[in-house]
Formats: sequence, C-alpha cells, structure tokens
Amino acid sequence: MHSIPSLIGFSQHHGEWFAEGISLSVLASQYGTPLYVYSKHAICSAYRAYDVACIRANGSRRARIHYAVKANSNLAVLDELKQLGAGFDLVSGGELARA
Repeated sequence: MHSIPSLIGFSQHHGEWFAEGISLSVLASQYGTPLYVYSKHAICSAYRAYDVACIRANGSRRARIHYAVKANSNLAVLDELKQLGAGFDLVSGGELARA
C-alpha cells in the first residue's frame, strides 16, 4: 500500500479521513456523493505562500495575484481569495458575475 503525501487541512485518524477536523464520511452522508471538499486553511496557506514568494522575487514591489475563475468557480473559494486580495482572470460574463 502506498502512503498519501501530507495534505494541508486534511488528516487521517484510525483509517478515517477528516477535513479540518470534520469527518469526510459524515459529510458524504449529509451531502451525498460525489462531493468536493475544500480546505479553507489549504487555500489560504497556498495563497499566502505564493504571495510571499512573489514579494521575495520582486524585492519590495508587490505583485497582484490573479486567479483563473475557469479553474474553479466555487463561490466560497472565490470569496476567500477575494478576501485575501486576489484579482480574477475572467473570460465570460458568467465568470464576472461569480467573481
């Protein structure tokens, strides 16, 4: 059996998977499957790490990070990225409405 690399925001305890402390099996029972589960902690950590890397690469000049909405247009994900200061790369009116 191969081990799965550590995932930010996700953990396994006694053979059961959790997302930020919430049982994935409970979520699946509550919402059905298939089910997409995102980690707010993972999204924020990745954004901040990328932001820091951009600052280091550009000296004191801050880069504006833009997220491609077509990659994932989940409203909760977009809202979190907006709160972090992200801009959005849009190609349609529908994407503009979501952003």
